[in-house]
Amino acid sequence: MKNFLKPLLFSGIAVLSLYSCDDNEDMMMDSEMSVYARISSDSDLSNLKAAVDKAGLSSTLDQSGTFTLFAPTNAAFATFLQANGYASLNDVPTASLKTLLMNHVLGTEVKSSGISTGYVSTLAIGPASATRPISMFINTSSGVRINGVSSVVATDIDVNNGVIHKVNSVIGLPTIVTHATANPQFSSLVSALTRSDMPNFVGTLSGTANSPFTVFAPTNTAFSSLLTELNLANLAAIPQATLENTLKYHVVTGANVASTNLTNNMTVTTFQGSTFKINTISGAKITDNNNRISNIIATDVQCSNGIIHAIDKVLLP
Repeated sequence: MKNFLKPLLFSGIAVLSLYSCDDNEDMMMDSEMSVYARISSDSDLSNLKAAVDKAGLSSTLDQSGTFTLFAPTNAAFATFLQANGYASLNDVPTASLKTLLMNHVLGTEVKSSGISTGYVSTLAIGPASATRPISMFINTSSGVRINGVSSVVATDIDVNNGVIHKVNSVIGLPTIVTHATANPQFSSLVSALTRSDMPNFVGTLSGTANSPFTVFAPTNTAFSSLLTELNLANLAAIPQATLENTLKYHVVTGANVASTNLTNNMTVTTFQGSTFKINTISGAKITDNNNRISNIIATDVQCSNGIIHAIDKVLLP
């Protein structure tokens, strides 16, 4: 029995060694390729490769750098084309396709071990700003979810100019609504905007009419504080007119106001019609019409139709 087991044991070790060598060779081959070469060699990314070629981005993804590509699979592209009424990739306008694809690319290399919940900047420049890159929100609370619409399904395909992570949906250009709904810290704001007796805020802030928008977005904590301040049980208890005016008071139309555009004693006219003051001494703050002060606690979430800044207190007109 021992003599019988010995050749089997050595045979198993030989097979294991052979597979280990093959795996290492595959890893070396990937690491020697560029982002473009790697997606060109992957049959599950052939639609992405065709899109990159059509958009004229092959040389970009072939050059030296430290890119992170969230690569939509073939199934993801097929769903995207069908959902947007395109018969084929050829029907997608080239300029729009280029911006869309760059919305999947970061200018820094981020391996799976370095991915954390928060905002990062893509290499896409959208219509709201000629200079500011569009933001991407990554949520790692359950897997890796991007902008609330796409999940990472394969990670850490290492290449010589960065890393590739496969995703199961094409990541569309995010609107104000996209980023508000993707970030769980804005769930109370979303609930307020979508209350049944409100105007169609979702339609407005998803579109381009009166855009770009600048939204000073209260966090969940800000809404909780407001309910305590007003001695109300929940959002549903806020009177309709009060809530509508309050929400409009947080929106500026026709301007993409980045943090670098904020100046001390700046007067801001809102969608509601009233104004508030911004003070930039010792941190950016907003003083509303009731002399209540809110801190701007996060800035410059760039969307395709505007920009979002987070605040820690609901403003009252």
